[in-house]
Amino acid sequence: MTGRRRWSTEEILDTAAELLRTSDAESFSVRKLAAALGTDSSSLYRHFRNKTELLRAVADRVLLATMDGYHPEGDWKQRVTALALRLRETFGEQPQLAAIWGRYGSGGTGSRLVMEELLQALRTSGLPDQEIPARYHRIVILLAALIASEAGISTITPEEYEQGMEQFRVAVLGADPERFPALAHFARDIRPLGADRRAAFEEILAAQLAHIEAQIP
Repeated sequence: MTGRRRWSTEEILDTAAELLRTSDAESFSVRKLAAALGTDSSSLYRHFRNKTELLRAVADRVLLATMDGYHPEGDWKQRVTALALRLRETFGEQPQLAAIWGRYGSGGTGSRLVMEELLQALRTSGLPDQEIPARYHRIVILLAALIASEAGISTITPEEYEQGMEQFRVAVLGADPERFPALAHFARDIRPLGADRRAAFEEILAAQLAHIEAQIP
């Protein structure tokens, strides 16, 4: 009798990432992953103790892909911006994993590489060392929120998008000027949430970095 195939950690993560492209963290389960691999859940628990540990490992692979071939260039603001845009691009290719990164975090090599680059960049800014951890924390929270928000929009179907746009037009252009005077006044200039995402991403990040720069002695 032939024994069941032993799956490597990388093969398990490949399959998990593929499943997560068409689902989310809530509906994903180790049992579903085991079924996709043609094995039982117990064999996967030899590699990962639980679902959370598995999801963290999947998210860390995205961070590893972000840092693959990365070389820091420019001043500290350019380095932070370049890394942020690489994260945005990488998670844009796997949007379902963006929320997982923000929710579960990661302690793997990819996470440490991202942390190291951000901290190194901030150290060259002239900030006192005691202020760097807090500034680093604010940047990471901002990036995780922006990337997860953008990823959430990118995963909707064309039908859902059109439905959302129709609701947006009704809510904005049809606003009662007596009850919503400001909304009615700016209605033709207000843009939907999904518009100009890259420009908004860069502008918000630049504002955060400018705020940090203003604190440098």
